[in-house]
Amino acid sequence: MVPLISPHRPLQKLLLTTTTHNKNFFFMNSSSKHLLKFTPSVSPSSLHTYHSPQLLSAFPTTQKPNFLNFSIKKCGLSYAAYQKVPRPAKDGILMFSMFCSMYDFVRYIIHFSKEEMTARFEILKKKLEAAGIDCDTCMVGEYNRLICPECDGGDTREKSFSLFIAQDVNLAMWQCFRAKCGWRGHVRAFESGKETYSNPEEIAKVKRIQVITEESIGLEPLCNELLAYFSERNISGETLRRNGVMQKTGSEVAIAFTYRRNGVLVSCKYRDINKKFWQEKDTEKILYGLDDIKEETDIIIVEGEIDKLSMEEAGFRNCVSVPDGAPSKVSEKMPSEEKASRIILATDADAPGQALAEELARRLGRERCWRVKWPKKTEAEVYKDANEVLMCLGPHALREVIDQAELYPIRGLFTFRDFFGEIDQYYYQRLGCELGASTGWTGVDGYYKVSITLLFYGCRWKFYLEQVVPGELTIVTGVPNSGKSEWIDALLCNINESKGWKFALCSMENKVREHARKLMEKHMRKPFFTAGYSGSTERMTEEEFERGKQWLNETFHLIRCDDDCLPSITWVLDLAKAAVLRHGVEGLVIDPYNELDHQRPPNQTETEYVSQMLTKIKRFAQHHSCHVWFVAHPRQLHQWLGGPPNLYDISGSAHFINKCDNGIVIHRNRNPEKGPIDQVQVCVRKVRNKVAGGIGDAHLSYNRITGEFRDVEPIKDR
Repeated sequence: MVPLISPHRPLQKLLLTTTTHNKNFFFMNSSSKHLLKFTPSVSPSSLHTYHSPQLLSAFPTTQKPNFLNFSIKKCGLSYAAYQKVPRPAKDGILMFSMFCSMYDFVRYIIHFSKEEMTARFEILKKKLEAAGIDCDTCMVGEYNRLICPECDGGDTREKSFSLFIAQDVNLAMWQCFRAKCGWRGHVRAFESGKETYSNPEEIAKVKRIQVITEESIGLEPLCNELLAYFSERNISGETLRRNGVMQKTGSEVAIAFTYRRNGVLVSCKYRDINKKFWQEKDTEKILYGLDDIKEETDIIIVEGEIDKLSMEEAGFRNCVSVPDGAPSKVSEKMPSEEKASRIILATDADAPGQALAEELARRLGRERCWRVKWPKKTEAEVYKDANEVLMCLGPHALREVIDQAELYPIRGLFTFRDFFGEIDQYYYQRLGCELGASTGWTGVDGYYKVSITLLFYGCRWKFYLEQVVPGELTIVTGVPNSGKSEWIDALLCNINESKGWKFALCSMENKVREHARKLMEKHMRKPFFTAGYSGSTERMTEEEFERGKQWLNETFHLIRCDDDCLPSITWVLDLAKAAVLRHGVEGLVIDPYNELDHQRPPNQTETEYVSQMLTKIKRFAQHHSCHVWFVAHPRQLHQWLGGPPNLYDISGSAHFINKCDNGIVIHRNRNPEKGPIDQVQVCVRKVRNKVAGGIGDAHLSYNRITGEFRDVEPIKDR
C-alpha cells in the first residue's frame, strides 16, 4: 500500500472530523485502482468509540456484517468501514476539494445511524431471499457478480447474474446477462419515504474524466519516418503541425492525434503501423478539429482524422472528424443551429460510413445537411474516403467533391428531378396508358376513355396575382370539376413568372407525371401530347420539354407520402418547414383537405379540430413568411341550382371562413344559355387585408389545350 499522506502526491486528500474531546480521522488515499479510498484511523490518545452517533467505530469489538463494507466504485470512490491502517506521521488539518459523489457519501454517514442501516439491510435481505437471491456476500454500492438463481448459470455455472444494492440500502436491482435467461427486477426496503434514488434507471455510472497533458502521456514530435508516411498520403508537415499530430514511443511508435478544445488537450487517439486504434482512457470524447469550426456557418464532417487532414490539404479547414463512430451527444458538440446552416457529411462510402451519415443527419437535422458523392473508381466501385481521393486524384478533385455536394434526402420531400425518368417515359409515351384505355366502343371513346389519372383545368390571369401576400392563408373551394386545382397551378406559374417565387406542392390527388404535364403546358403554352385535346396545335418540342423540366425542378418541390398511410397536417407542415429552410420556398399548396389524416381525440369535436388545424397552418405561414393555399371541398349541396357555393358550405366547420385570411370560390359555368361553358368565375368572398384587395368576382376564359385562363368580360344573364 502506498503511504497515506505525502506532500508529493497531490491527488491524496484527507477529510478530518473532530469532536470536543477527541480527534478521529477519515483518510482518503489514491491508488491505481480507485481514484480515492476512505479508510478510518485513530489517534493514540483516543481509544474509544465516537461520542456523537456515528456509523463507524475505530476499534470494533464485534463482527460487523458485510453490507457495512461500502464500495462506491460507481462514483469513482471506494470505502472500507473497518479497515485497519497505520497511523499518520503527523496530526494536522488538511483541506481538500470534494466531489459531488463524495458529498453524497458523507451525507449517508451523517444521516443514517448504524442501527438504521442494519434495519434497512435486514428488510432488503428478506425481500431478496423471497426472490431466491442470497446477498450475504454482497457489497453495498457495487455490482456483485453471482450465479443466477433462475438459470443456475447454465451448464458452465457462469456468474452472469449482476446484483446492485444502492448506498442508502433501500434499493436492490438485478439482471442476468445470459441470453437464454435475462431475468431482471428490483425490490425496495421501503416503498415510500425520501430516498437517494427515485428509480433504478437513475443509478448510472459516474465516469471520472482524466486531465492529460503532452508531457503526462509522453508525446513528442513526429519522426522522419512518420513524416514520410504522411507525405505518401499527400499530407504536408505544415498541416500536421497545425493540427498537433505527434507520436508516442513505447514498445513501438504510434501516431498520436491530439483532440483539443480552445487549444487545451482533452483527449488523444493513437494509431500504429498496423492500423490499430486506441485512445487515452477516461478522457472526454469530442470532435477532432473542434476549434476549426468555431463561428463557421458551413462545416464538413468526416469519419477519420486523416480524412480531416486531407480536407485541409484541399483548402477546407472548417472540417471535423468524429472520434469513433457516431458520438453519443453529437448535437452538444456542434455549433448552434443559427451558426451551422450547412453541414456537409463526407463520411466513408462503405455501409458503416453511410450509416454514420444517416445518424448524424437525424441528430443534426436533415434540412441543413448535405452529402458528398464520391467519384467512381471503376464502373462498380467508388473511392472510399477523402484521403483516397486526395492520393489518387489530387486536391482539386477533392474540392470538386465538396463543391458538388447534394442535398441530404428527406423522406417525403422531393424535387421534380427525382421523377424525370417517369416524366420522360410519359412524354415519349412509353408507359402505354398516357391517353387512356379504350372502352371497346368507338362511339363512347369520343366522349370518355378509361384513364388511370385525373384531369384538371387551369387559369392564367392578372386579378389577385398582384396582391398575393406572403405569410397568409387562402382557402379555395368550389364544387367538383370546377378547376380549383388547375386555377392554383396556373396562379403559381404567374407568380413565378412575375415574382420568381418557389413553391412546395402537397397535391394528393395528382400523380407526379400528370402534375408535371399540366404545369409545363401552362409554362410553355403548348400541349404536352399530340392528342384529341390538343387539336391542331403542335406539341412542345424536345428542347422545350427539357427547358420545362429544368423550370419544374427549380420552381417546385413535392411533398408526398410514399406509403399507404394518410399524411397528417403536422407531417405536411414539418416537411414544408424543411422546404422553406432548404430551398427558400415562399408558397405552399395543400390540396385537398379531405385527403389528410384527421384522427382526433374522442372528446374533441370536428369544429374544435378544424380550428386547431387552421391555427397550426396560420402560425406556420406567419412564422416562415410563406403563403398557404388550402383546397377544401364543399359538403353535399341539396337542391343545388348551379350557382357558386358559399364559403360556409365547406365541409367540416365554419372556421374555414372565420380563420382564413382570404376566401375564394372557383366556379365554372355549366349552362350554355348563360354563356360559353369555357368560362370560370373567380369569386373572392373574403379578404382580411384591404390593401391586398377586396370582395368581388372575376371571369376567366379557359384554354383547354394549354390549360391557360385569360381575362374576359363578365357574363351577363340573358
